[in-house]
Amino acid sequence: MLSSARTFRRGRLSLTLVELLVVVSVTALLVGLLLPAVQQARAAARRAACQSNLKQWALAVQYYADVHRGLLPRRGEGQEPTTFLDRPDDWFNALPELIENQRYITLVQKNMVPKAGDHSVWICPEAVQGPNQPTFFAYGMNMWLSTWFEPMQDNIDKVGPRSTMVFMADAPGAYCSVLPAPKPYSPTARHNGFVNISFLDGHVASFPGPEVGCDIGDPKRPDVRWIVPGSTWPGPPP
Repeated sequence: MLSSARTFRRGRLSLTLVELLVVVSVTALLVGLLLPAVQQARAAARRAACQSNLKQWALAVQYYADVHRGLLPRRGEGQEPTTFLDRPDDWFNALPELIENQRYITLVQKNMVPKAGDHSVWICPEAVQGPNQPTFFAYGMNMWLSTWFEPMQDNIDKVGPRSTMVFMADAPGAYCSVLPAPKPYSPTARHNGFVNISFLDGHVASFPGPEVGCDIGDPKRPDVRWIVPGSTWPGPPP
């Protein structure tokens, strides 16, 4: 009788181990199946957060134009990394207070320069900052709008349909303005190959980078316009 009990316990223990191995195997299988979905969901959430930031900047530029008789803020510097930080008409100083933020130059003076990883309207959650970027712009204004080569800023009502004129896009960090080109100031398709773009009418959309010219050049799509009609600026050198 005692021998039978021991045999039962050993058999029961063996069965429990088998069950445990099955559970572990099934769990590992489920994790392997679910992990890509979780990663995709997190990436979608980060892209949505970026779009929300761009939406706020697009609303800010509309407020600015309302107050300044239709004029748009200056783009800042163009094809060169940003070094002039104190001009009040540049977008990063002209717009923040309209969305209850501090001007960029104020943040610089307070040693609070926006950086990758910050949770703020300045920073895309997917942005990665290089080691030699003391100032960092996760978003850049359309380089063709309100250039410093023009005596006056562009007027929001004279640049063509607002719904197709690009205002701002994901930027590579060192540049406060962007333009599609095989150059370091080109917009950045940091969302799994997609780039977020805001337009002067306030809407934001996501596009595959090559389709809007990231690192290639402006494909001159009628629904994603970078060039300002009638501008005397010839564009950056090739």
